[in-house]
Amino acid sequence: MLILGGTAEARALAAALANRPDMSVVSSLAGRVSNPRLPVGEVRIGGFGGAAGLAGWLTERGIEVLVDATHPYAARIRLSAAEAAVTTGLPHLRLERPGWHPQPGDEWHRVPDLASAVAAVPALGRRVLLTTGRQSLPAFWGLTDRWFLARVVDAPDEPVPEHVQLLRSRGPYQLADERELLRAHRIDLLVTKDSGGSLTEAKLVAARERGIPVLIIDRPVSPPLPAIVTTVPAAVRWVATQPG
Repeated sequence: MLILGGTAEARALAAALANRPDMSVVSSLAGRVSNPRLPVGEVRIGGFGGAAGLAGWLTERGIEVLVDATHPYAARIRLSAAEAAVTTGLPHLRLERPGWHPQPGDEWHRVPDLASAVAAVPALGRRVLLTTGRQSLPAFWGLTDRWFLARVVDAPDEPVPEHVQLLRSRGPYQLADERELLRAHRIDLLVTKDSGGSLTEAKLVAARERGIPVLIIDRPVSPPLPAIVTTVPAAVRWVATQPG
């Protein structure tokens, strides 16, 4: 089985299947993060060269089951996985954690994409905590009359302008720390993606407590898939139903 990973759910699934004597599990990471958290078992790092390259790799390795447990915003590999599964005829599962939902007291502003988020910032805040990932940072750099605290795992390749301060950090994040971060930097707007899960949810609670608006970029539209689950136990049960 191949697990397209890089998420906590992918690591948990690999761990849950690691001791099964009837199964050999390979986890694949994109390689975009330096020093990634590695799952148990065999790991490959790097891209496949699109859907055709993935289909060829699946065939060469004799893979019998494909599980896509990549990040909710990893749209390209998700589409490649769907196309490769059709090409090879492999059973294909999408494991994706649910998104977040607003709670009483939240002021959420949802936008469909990165460009819409950039356009919405000026009306919502002046001191912005930006947690949308390093690849999205340059899109906000033109807003020179706003100040950004950009929290990233790895620094971007491009030089960072003066109105952007980098904070290199990796979750999980504790609520007390998120409260202090917002207070210390006088944050009045949080910009994030609807990543879901508990590892980075504390920032939403801290923003709610301080009455800070949250600008949320919606998830990309997924291709039609035959099987989707939202929890690791459900993925384990699905795997158990597959022939082989």
